[in-house]
Amino acid sequence: MFSKREMNKMSDPTRRKTVGEALARLPGTTGDRSVEVFKHGSLVVKLYAPSDTDPQTPHSRDEVYIVANGKGDFVYQGQRVHFGQGDFLFAAAGEEHRFENFTDLALWVMFYGPEGGEAQSS
Repeated sequence: MFSKREMNKMSDPTRRKTVGEALARLPGTTGDRSVEVFKHGSLVVKLYAPSDTDPQTPHSRDEVYIVANGKGDFVYQGQRVHFGQGDFLFAAAGEEHRFENFTDLALWVMFYGPEGGEAQSS
């Protein structure tokens, strides 16, 4: 059983974001294919939904992708892996990466840590 305080936390709209709500805000007024949905400390969460091609360039911070919808190929540092809904993908700061051969793609993107990325663990 949850306390009233715990129930209030779970119903707090700043703690729950849906793919549908974020997609409704895309494309942005300037044609953007990503929208920021949450920020806390160094963490910034966006929904990214490229159409046709993925024109992104390397970012200055580490990033994690969770595939909310779709499938395709994740290309990074000369390697290619196939992905599908629910998969976890990682791109280190400064690393070239992009999505190819995708259909109906929507990804949660989480940028975190310092500019230049976090130190690799051994």
